[in-house]
Amino acid sequence: MKQTLCPCPKGGSVIKTAALLFFPVVLMSVSKPPPPHSHFPPSNPSSHLPLPPSSSSSTPPFAVGPPSPAVPPPPSPVKISMQEHFAINVCPGPILPIPQISDFFPRFHDYPIAPPPPREKKVLKDKDKDGDGNGEKDRKRDREQDENGEFADSDDDDTYLGTLEFNLLFDQENNCLHCTIHKAKGLKAMDSNGLADPYVKLHLLPGASKANKLRTKTLKNTLNPVWNETLIYHGITAADMTTKTLRLCVCDMDRLGRNEFIGEVRVALKKLKEGESKKYYMGLERIAQTREGNSQAVDHGAPVAEEERGRILVSLLYITEKSSLIVGIIRCAHLAAMDSNGYSDPFVKIVLQPNMGKKSKYKTSVKKKTLNPEFNEEFTYEVPHDQLAKKTLEISVWDYDLGMSNDFIGGVELGVNAKGERLKHWFECLKNKGKKVEYWHTLTQQGAPCSD
Repeated sequence: MKQTLCPCPKGGSVIKTAALLFFPVVLMSVSKPPPPHSHFPPSNPSSHLPLPPSSSSSTPPFAVGPPSPAVPPPPSPVKISMQEHFAINVCPGPILPIPQISDFFPRFHDYPIAPPPPREKKVLKDKDKDGDGNGEKDRKRDREQDENGEFADSDDDDTYLGTLEFNLLFDQENNCLHCTIHKAKGLKAMDSNGLADPYVKLHLLPGASKANKLRTKTLKNTLNPVWNETLIYHGITAADMTTKTLRLCVCDMDRLGRNEFIGEVRVALKKLKEGESKKYYMGLERIAQTREGNSQAVDHGAPVAEEERGRILVSLLYITEKSSLIVGIIRCAHLAAMDSNGYSDPFVKIVLQPNMGKKSKYKTSVKKKTLNPEFNEEFTYEVPHDQLAKKTLEISVWDYDLGMSNDFIGGVELGVNAKGERLKHWFECLKNKGKKVEYWHTLTQQGAPCSD
């Protein structure tokens, strides 16, 4: 059975009416103004920008017939302030830590830091152990150069302090150590004008004190001073050269305050041969002060205590024609300081025992404010040669004090009852008549008289 649909004018009007009734509703929903901007970001973080309006929104796909002229115009954009704009687009994100000063200066860390890796030089030396012997030669040469102080390590942290050039000469015949200070280069600036007032101070270790201190003159406003001065240590024996170390300190003189330390070098005197003038060119270092204390602790005992009292150079000469013994007091060295200013006012007393009355006692002149006095005085005793073997010569060094009792510094006895160098000196005088015999003797506190 065939069915046919007949056009119904009423039905068509009904459909058009329904479409017109629905279309304004859709337009109202599309053209609805957007909600005001919120200060909080949308739930979807990817949709920060509004989508542009599409052309299909004005004409829905399901609309039938021509568009209606009753479509309202698009809404005007909403105006917002700059503060609201920044509040909308800002995303705080994760909170980052504030940079600390320790991030830029690692030495300020509270926790311990791993030590730096060893020097490349040491690693290479270890590798040379299995070599063909060249590594051992290089190590020996480096060790000798370090001990002699012939050069300064190029990667030393303290090379900026400057360098010092000097010569050392040991005169064993006269028991003297000659120290010639030539010059310094590139010293560290110590004054506000970018310069310094340098001088060099010498000490013998162990037992550094004013007694064995020598110093050069002070040069003003320079970082490259030239001294060319020779300082002499008297009373240095061959035994001292095997145990002593010479310390040379470069300091800056300050008239308004305390003198400032720039740097120092140390030379072991055992490497210095007798009669050989050796030149040194060494970089200054900042050596810890405890190092001196350690070196003193090694050579502990009576010899150090005796050395701190000082030494005296005595000459003996027996003249047969006059039956006289001539005693010469030449000089003293490294005397102990007895006054509050760090010095002494020394003089020497001589007594020939058994006591021969007034003719057996002599005194030298007083040398003011010194620990290394030079006397060059001679005294004569008239005594037969056969009686001289029974005599004892007592020599004592004193510190003169005005209005007070003099202080005993040290003494020495020469005679048949003596020992060591003192006995040898006495016998050589008796054996070699007419010949002057000079010896250095160490002052001790043994046999100190009750008064002067």
